[in-house]
Amino acid sequence: MARRKKGFDIHGIVLLDKRQGISSNKAMQEVKRLYNANKAGHTGSLDPLATGLLPVCLGEGTKVSAYMLADDKRYQTVIQLGVITDTGDVDGTVLETKIVPAINDQQLADCLASFVGEIEQVPPMYSALKHQGKKLYELAREGITVERKARKITIYAIECLAFTGDTLTLDVRCSKGTYIRTLAEDIGHYLGCGATVKELRRTAAGQFLLQDARTIEQLQAIQAGESLESILIPVDLPLQAMPAVHVSQFEADLIQQGQQISCSMDIAESEMCRIYRDEQFLGLGEMLMDAKIQPRKIFNLN
Repeated sequence: MARRKKGFDIHGIVLLDKRQGISSNKAMQEVKRLYNANKAGHTGSLDPLATGLLPVCLGEGTKVSAYMLADDKRYQTVIQLGVITDTGDVDGTVLETKIVPAINDQQLADCLASFVGEIEQVPPMYSALKHQGKKLYELAREGITVERKARKITIYAIECLAFTGDTLTLDVRCSKGTYIRTLAEDIGHYLGCGATVKELRRTAAGQFLLQDARTIEQLQAIQAGESLESILIPVDLPLQAMPAVHVSQFEADLIQQGQQISCSMDIAESEMCRIYRDEQFLGLGEMLMDAKIQPRKIFNLN
């Protein structure tokens, strides 16, 4: 690995189990410092209240973060009924409290079922989305509320794990762009008592599972026989759904110069593919209408 001013050329993905009370950016920076990597990014923010799976991309791994952001997610959440806060979670200021009515199993089942499928969801003000170049949560902290357009998201399944009368524990499988805080508020509105998120834990993101993640303390405690580099996930692993194209050395040289190559594989026009020379991952290309591949992202993993 070549030494640089700001760290080493380290490429790969670390599955971090983020702890409560810190931002995703701070958690990512801790991993970056631990590896002394020159570049890092994460794939989907978790609120400070939230814990769980946060894939951290190092080096050339940052080039796949956009694809991982599009992955489906899974969460386990505890929802406090009868409480409405300005942020949608218990870290916020309580705006209103309501009596939680008696809710039977059928009423709860009907409620949860009404949110399964493709639905429209209005993003919360306390989010990282931008309005005229400024993050919504920055405006919210200034007491400013702006209109947000509803966005289509998909809730694949909601399973009730526990119901105590004023708290719901749910397992939620959903598409990208889903805000669990908004889902909690909408559930509270449906039940007529309001609700806010008490606990939130991401348990899956795409093909990656929380059970394979490590806390920052576990990463720091890695002993001889298992190096930090040895647990890195290859940068092309999240891209396995794309077809793979294997090229000659001559074609590899063309690819690395950004030039097109011919391809006889049955790949749909505009479809992205992975490009390899032997076992070395070279990058991503787009299939053109004339049976040629145009390089779109080149990876330097040396």
